[in-house]
Amino acid sequence: PTKQKCGLFCWLLQPLSVAVCGSAPLGSSRGPRIVGGQDAAAGAWPWQVSLHQGGHFCGGSLISHQWVLSAAHCFPSTVTANLMVYLGRLTQQSSNPNEESRRVSRVITHPDYNDQTKDNDVALLQLQEAVTFTDYIRPVCLAAAGSDFPAGQSSWITGWGDVRFQGPLPFPQTLQEAEIPVVSNSQCSTSYDSITSNMICAGLTEGGRDTCQGDSGGPMVSNDGTRWVQSGIVSFGFECARPGYPGVYARVSRYQDWISKQLGADPLGFVTFRGSPSAAPHWAAGSVLPALCCLLVLF
Repeated sequence: PTKQKCGLFCWLLQPLSVAVCGSAPLGSSRGPRIVGGQDAAAGAWPWQVSLHQGGHFCGGSLISHQWVLSAAHCFPSTVTANLMVYLGRLTQQSSNPNEESRRVSRVITHPDYNDQTKDNDVALLQLQEAVTFTDYIRPVCLAAAGSDFPAGQSSWITGWGDVRFQGPLPFPQTLQEAEIPVVSNSQCSTSYDSITSNMICAGLTEGGRDTCQGDSGGPMVSNDGTRWVQSGIVSFGFECARPGYPGVYARVSRYQDWISKQLGADPLGFVTFRGSPSAAPHWAAGSVLPALCCLLVLF
């Protein structure tokens, strides 16, 4: 399809989009304890969005005035009827005074997405109307090609998914946040047999913190000292927060060219992230049989 042309409007928005990406002016409590998570503060993660089609079904991240990044497996069909995006939302079951909603004009899933292995589990949603950035609604920066998220890199996950395997988030269903370290792909491959260079893994050896059903498509982010950069898109895992099984995410830095091509003139901020392992617990090597038949797509 022909890319939407917005001329002078998009040109004027470009410096603003790049300048504000990854900033969260309202901050967060960000305590140590999604599964194993805690309630987020209003505006703590202003790029987090909730996707609805009769109710919340997946997460996503705002990456520009008119585009949202999510997971391909959230969209077995790209029909946009009744598909809504909620931005600036904190809870699913009470009022959200800082919220905006938008209909979706187009869903683009990665052409090489593999439903069996979940490779290239990436999707883009174009909003029917551009959103205005506020303290509660802002884009996240995206990890550019060549970014490095080493094992042990502190990362944060957010979402409205289950708080345990088949255990829904209780009323009022407040956005959850949790900190987890990156796990190397080589170590992750001892738990799963389908890990590729298009994926990034994260979690605790002992389990207890993880994304779960309903978190799919949401962001995993790290802070470079000045801004938040998205390293991953919630993709799949074995149940939720199981010891020995980290969560698996689509590696954002592998998709810079594809994302940029789809967005065309709509600006966004790619940032080269050079991480270093933090004091967060590292993944300890162990004897874990690869999960061959029981992978849970975190839909």
